[in-house]
Amino acid sequence: MPESSSSSILVAALYKFVELADFRDMRQPLLDLCEARGITGTLLLAREGINGTIAGEPDALRAVLTHLRTDPRLADLEHKESQAPAMPFYRMKVKLKREIVTMGVPDIDPENMAGTYVEPDEWNRLVDDPDTVVVDVRNDYEVGIGSFRGAVNPHTTSFSAFPQWVREQSGEGGVLARGAKVAMFCTGGIRCEKSTAYLRSQGFDQVFHLRGGILKYLETVPEADSRWDGQCFVFDERVSVGHGLAPGEYALCRACRMPLSAEDKLSEHFQEGISCPHCHDRHTPEQKRRFAERQRQVELARERHARHIGARMPSPHHTRDQASPESKSLPTGSEGESMTSAH
Repeated sequence: MPESSSSSILVAALYKFVELADFRDMRQPLLDLCEARGITGTLLLAREGINGTIAGEPDALRAVLTHLRTDPRLADLEHKESQAPAMPFYRMKVKLKREIVTMGVPDIDPENMAGTYVEPDEWNRLVDDPDTVVVDVRNDYEVGIGSFRGAVNPHTTSFSAFPQWVREQSGEGGVLARGAKVAMFCTGGIRCEKSTAYLRSQGFDQVFHLRGGILKYLETVPEADSRWDGQCFVFDERVSVGHGLAPGEYALCRACRMPLSAEDKLSEHFQEGISCPHCHDRHTPEQKRRFAERQRQVELARERHARHIGARMPSPHHTRDQASPESKSLPTGSEGESMTSAH
């Protein structure tokens, strides 16, 4: 992971559903620009749009965002900013995908069919309504460290499992039965764009989603007025953020990529870089030997005040996308939410 001369790195999570017929031609110029500016992270390009999370020195990052907005199709591209004490990504990637967030349902049109946006300062009123079914569209491991009070957890392990959950819960006795009024939220908004479009395609007509996602809510709604409990998982090395987008208290298991609380790290099953309470019985002795050697290299690099690029591992609960980040749910911030996004 690149070092920075600045004490604070700017992180931008962004996405937009828009027809990009030439998305393949956009890849190399965008990668070249980001690398020239010292930007790291992941951007996903597909015919349906762009998604990702990138980080860098503030002036360099804003120059990349300005460049993106020179494309008339991206002129109104929105992004969410947060700070990190060091680069949260190891390198820059621009990937070509079939979908910028993978649901696996053809002909969904988020650009024109997404549900009704609700601004963060109006969200409390909607979710406080007892007739509203509030649904957390994120994956189970994300919901596990924080969510809105009273929200339904679909217990999905990937975004592509969401349509099946909707079908199951739309029947008699399900939480979505009889044309429920539904309010959805996710990390940065991208999964809600697609999930609300999917619900509308299934005949739901009262479908709402939180504009800017959890990140915008935590950034703008005072903690005293908040309906949020816990931390928000993010798809980068910060692992989680709280109100005001302050860095959270969670760490990441390098063996399975699950977020770890302080209590998890006290477990007899926790060995830094090797195992945690979530995965201690899921890896073979050979895998654990490899993890131990990788951790040894990380510690040696730390002693040299260098960064060990191999510290980052692919995530088993993102067998894929993430991307993220997170392209299903990436590890970007592009709440690919990738561990790129956030969205």
